[in-house]
Amino acid sequence: MPRQTTHLKAADCKPSWHVVNAEGMILGRLATEVALVLMGKHRPNYTPNVSGGDCVIVTNAEKIKVTGNKLAAKSIARWSGYPGGLTVRTYESLMASKPELVVQEAICRMLPRGRLGRRIRRNLRVITGSNHGQAAQQPAALDFPNARR
Repeated sequence: MPRQTTHLKAADCKPSWHVVNAEGMILGRLATEVALVLMGKHRPNYTPNVSGGDCVIVTNAEKIKVTGNKLAAKSIARWSGYPGGLTVRTYESLMASKPELVVQEAICRMLPRGRLGRRIRRNLRVITGSNHGQAAQQPAALDFPNARR
């Protein structure tokens, strides 16, 4: 029996769609599980240099839990590129105005940097509320029991 490593090609992978209900889940634990599915590490034919992961829809982003003092202590910074253009917002203010941004940034920061990471990032959709517009893709429900502690 020959032992050969099979390398996945971009044309060979057909992504499937998953929907995750983030209600009551812890932010970091959810982000690690979703990042693994986006990268394709849950598949037996995982290839690190190919975007062979699945597409993930995260719903109810406003009902996610952040443990400890992270709401007041953690922040997301943006820089416009100009002097004095640094905007720093805490998780507390972002959860009030744009909760999907908090979840999306937590997941995207766990993806690889560079061209491949930007390609994988397109397979993620984070929305507030439970109504997503991707019913035509027939997404399967995905549950992470470790994220509900």
